[in-house]
Amino acid sequence: MKRRDFIVKSAGASVVAGALYGLGSSKNLYGYPANASKYDMIALMGGEPEAMFDLGIQQLGGMQTFVAPGQRVLIKPDIGWNATPELATNTNPMLVKRIVEHCFKAGAKDVYVFDHTYDDWLDCYKNSGIEKAVKDSGGKMVPANTENYYQPIEIPGGIKLKQAMVHQLLFETDVFINVPVLKNHNATRVSGCLTNMMGMVWDRDYWYANDLNQCIADYALYQKKPNLNVLDCYNVMVKNGPRGMSKDDLVLMKSQLISTDWVAVDAAGSKMLGVDTNKVGYISLCHDMGVGNKNLDTLEINRIKL
Repeated sequence: MKRRDFIVKSAGASVVAGALYGLGSSKNLYGYPANASKYDMIALMGGEPEAMFDLGIQQLGGMQTFVAPGQRVLIKPDIGWNATPELATNTNPMLVKRIVEHCFKAGAKDVYVFDHTYDDWLDCYKNSGIEKAVKDSGGKMVPANTENYYQPIEIPGGIKLKQAMVHQLLFETDVFINVPVLKNHNATRVSGCLTNMMGMVWDRDYWYANDLNQCIADYALYQKKPNLNVLDCYNVMVKNGPRGMSKDDLVLMKSQLISTDWVAVDAAGSKMLGVDTNKVGYISLCHDMGVGNKNLDTLEINRIKL
């Protein structure tokens, strides 16, 4: 495919877009919102989280492409750790806030946010900045700290993971938006969209004890998948993940990836971390199982530099 550089006018500013990240091909936007099916992924670089999402979701047709008036929306960030935003251990709270705002603008009735945290859930919700961001934008933070919030599911085709206990909000909402943060992971090498599902289930310890990469891929077979994936690559933990130790673990990349294909997003994320995609077990397994496409050079990727 031929690569083109182009300039887009957005919010009174010139946005130079072109060959970012070394991923696939790019297409001309001609300054107006693209049809929702035109691009497989939007890759943005150089802006603040809110501005990048504003422009990125526009190129997928706007949030109304995914959220209809009166629908209930579930947003699942990474809020697993008791850490402040500057450590980038959790999803950027300003990105989560902006996504909630877009959902309500599209007519959502309710927007819910939760995570099954590793550290104390009250501390994680508060100190991540996400609780305040969600409440300030009209969303609702929901607990996930006890087993009674979860319902059993069966996973046809699962190899290691054939059933799981999944948070009930997945079944009680109409739209599911997955918003992880890109990080190094000591067990899977990459933490992104697919690994973020460990915060959807109650029994994730089983995953670690029974081939983590295969369990991640098995869960991805479950029929209720994210309608949209937004990978926060603003401040990226390149070592000592997924918890991190200090700011020395971070690289400021000021980037964001948006797609309906979570395998493609994690494949792109692996390249940003400098990891060979083919050596990330769960990504290759998901690709081989038909869950998504890791071959970025076959995708229509629109790169935008703010």
